[in-house]
Formats: sequence, C-alpha cells, structure tokens
Amino acid sequence: MSKRARVRALWTVTAALAVVAVATSAANAAQAPPPSSPGTVHEWLTQPGVVTPTDAQLPWQTPAVPGQTTVRLDPNLKYQSVSGFGAAITDSSAQVLYGLTPQARDEVMTNLFDPKAGAGLSFLRQPIGASDFAVGQDYSFDDVPAGQTDYQLKHFTIAHDETQILPLVRQAKKLNPQLQIVASPWSPPGWMKTSDSMIDGKLIDTPAVYQAYAKYLVKFLQAYQKAGVKVDYLTVQNEPQALERKNYPGTDLPWEQEAKVISALGPAIRAAGLSTKILGFDHNWAEHPGDIKSHQAAGEDPEPNYPYDLLATNAAKWIAGTAYHCYYGDATAQTALKASFPGKDIFFTECEGGDSSTTLAIMQNWGRSAIDWNIALDENHGPHLGGCGTCNGTVTVNSVTKAVTYNDQYRDLEHFAKFVPQGAVHIASTVTYTSGTSTPITTVAFTNPDHTTVLVALNTGTTDKTFSVVSGNQSFQATLSPGATATYQWGTPRH
Repeated sequence: MSKRARVRALWTVTAALAVVAVATSAANAAQAPPPSSPGTVHEWLTQPGVVTPTDAQLPWQTPAVPGQTTVRLDPNLKYQSVSGFGAAITDSSAQVLYGLTPQARDEVMTNLFDPKAGAGLSFLRQPIGASDFAVGQDYSFDDVPAGQTDYQLKHFTIAHDETQILPLVRQAKKLNPQLQIVASPWSPPGWMKTSDSMIDGKLIDTPAVYQAYAKYLVKFLQAYQKAGVKVDYLTVQNEPQALERKNYPGTDLPWEQEAKVISALGPAIRAAGLSTKILGFDHNWAEHPGDIKSHQAAGEDPEPNYPYDLLATNAAKWIAGTAYHCYYGDATAQTALKASFPGKDIFFTECEGGDSSTTLAIMQNWGRSAIDWNIALDENHGPHLGGCGTCNGTVTVNSVTKAVTYNDQYRDLEHFAKFVPQGAVHIASTVTYTSGTSTPITTVAFTNPDHTTVLVALNTGTTDKTFSVVSGNQSFQATLSPGATATYQWGTPRH
C-alpha cells in the first residue's frame, strides 16, 4: 500500500510550501556501516527490489563542482530538531514477537533498535489499551461490567501489558537509550462513553467524566513509569474525527471536547510531577471524505480545521504540538499549521504503508518524528480485531515457519533512524537544475549532535539521475536509479 505514487504527484506543491526545496525482504538486517574518513562521504543506498543496502564511500571534490542537478546545503538555515523515527509495539506485534524463540526475538529487537548493529529505531507509539491490532477482544485499563462505573478508578491496572508489551519496550529502550515514546488511546474505558463501549460513541460531556479520564491517563503514565518506561508524549484520542469504528475501539471526540479533556489533563500531569507533554489532534493531514460524510449523517458539522480550532482554545497552553497521520491530505498541512502557530511543534505519529517519500515530506514540513504503524505482524497481516486487514509490519514473522522478513518499511525507517539521532537539526537543502522544468531528486538534510551532516535523497523519476551535492567549498557526485533512496553522511564526529 505504498504512497510513493501519491506523494510524487505532490512534489511541485510541496516544494512551494515546504521549508526546503524540495526492498522487499531480508533474512537478516544489514550490519552497522563503517564511519567515513574525513575525506570521503559514506553512502547507504537502497535499490528497489534489492534486499541488502549498498555501503560505499564517495570522494569529495575541492573546489565544489555543480552539476546539471545540484543539491546545495545551508547549515546556517535551521528548522526543527528531530525526536525520532519508529513504529508501534502493539498487542498484536508483541504476540507475534513472543512467538519466536528468545534468541530469535533478541536478534529481531537488535536489528530494529540497536543504532550500530541495526536500524536504530528511536520512537515508539504505544496504544493505551486496545487498538484494532489487539488479540482476542478489546480492553482498557479500567474495565467494569456494562452499566457500571468506576470514577475512583479502583479497578485500574496495566496487568495486560506486563506480560509481553512492557518487557519489549524496556528491551527497546535498553538497546537504544535515546528511545522516546508517545502513547495514544483508541478509546477511553467504555463506561466513560455514550455507547458504554470502547467501540464508537462519544465521551460523556460532564465535568466528572473529564476529570475521571484525566485521572485515568495520569494513572497510566505513573504505572508505566513505575514499570520502567517513561512516556514522553501523550495524545488524548487516536483519530478523533473517525466516527464509525464498528469492530474495533474508536471515539468521536470533537475539538471542543478534546479541549475540555486537555484542560483537565494538563494540570493533572503537572500536579503529579510528570514531564509528559500533550500533543493535540492525532489524525490526518486533511479530513477524510468518509469522515465528513459520517459527521453529516450524524447531524454534525465536519471539522476540517480541527487542529487550528483546538490550538485557538485556552487548552492550548497545555499543548506542546500537533500529531498527524498520513491517510488523507499531504504533508504541506504541517507547514501551514506551523506558520499559524509557530510556537507549537509538529509530530507525525502514524502511517501504514509509508515509504521514504512520505518520511522525506514529513521532515521537509517541520515534522519532529515519523512513526509507522505495527512493528511486527504475521503473514496474514494480523492478528487484529478489525479495521485494516492488509496492514504490514516493519517485520513479518511467519506464524508457521517463524521466518522473519524485513519489509520495505524497515529499510525506509533505517535510512533515517540509523543516521539521524534525537537532537539532530533539519537544515536547508535546495535542489536546483540547469535544464528542463523539474528534477526527480528530492532531499532533506540534517546536522547531527556530533557535528556530522546527513543528507537523505530519493529519485522519484523513471530514469537514472546523477546529481552533485555542494556543501561549503566541497562537492561530491552521486547517481540514483529510479525509486532508489540513499543516505549520505560526512564529517568527523566530535564527542
């Protein structure tokens, strides 16, 4: 379900609005790349349909030699800092990974999270309770029989996560100490909702429920912290514009209600002495036509300006930024929101079927994170409760043979996570050309905390493309085949 074709069609628009001008499987993940020498550029190249990336050194030319297509870097023109790249250890992912032997599971986790021996994934999106990728049935952390309530949260427990999910998250954090976590509920406990169920319905619009839900989320943060997992960011509802979730957890949460939740939650987090930051919205770049129809069928107005309306409320003082998904619209929406609310960050928290072009567009448009969906699924795209029946994991674990396949999503994330650590800063990279009307090369560049420079480039065209990269008074030349992605890193690390 690649979005490369869709994103390719948007490059002209993206270039105008973005902050800068803008394979299939492997039995084992590639090993750590050797550092480049001061006089060379390290190239990490992925070709479509080729299992193993190419690891090479490219020479510098001094003085710089521009080409017909030239990428020029300006490290003095800085944008957002990077928080990380990753996926989600869902309930389904955890079960799939625990189907492996401990030794095989450790190998997969190393390949996913170790910055040197693996991809170095650095951000996880963790569901709070059940999502559509849960096993057996939906659940929250405070379930009571239908018709009952628990405003004092006497039945609160994260026992469900203690068996498989939390051990995997702790292992991931041990493999990559820089790992950050954003947590998101697909639904509050059913007793807080008009449906008395985690499926569909709205949050009951009373102060007592808003306070109870805030307390529920704080207890989750505290319980995870006690279990050794600090949650860095929190959203209050996954995909709040999705009204119709007939077979898995979901909630229609209008922006007015989200503002009420956050107004109760912000002070509660502060009172608990926690440092977790709240992100608003957590849905698509633009409202999906299906969601608009659902609003209208329910007698409700569509909410195309949800993140703007939310940030215009008094709740904004508790909101650190806005979280987006990739399933409708395009990444330029991030830049538009950033222009309207420059003091608020942009995070990207979910994309099933994303690829390098998606991640490039996210980072070009002020994104501090880029997170795909399930980190592991079986060959049948599950297990899952409902919803997506074609979703792929970052890795696929065959339910019979236990063979592990590293999917395109793994390679796409690797191009960023392996080379762009937390704290890197997005810098300007402008693509120019001397002939024709456009160039198929799109790029994004970063300055790392160790003072190395990283450039990720993608050839969106249909023929080989040679280009020059100019940095200061030096340049190097590279060639990308159609659909190829390369990460280039240079400079002498300083510690």
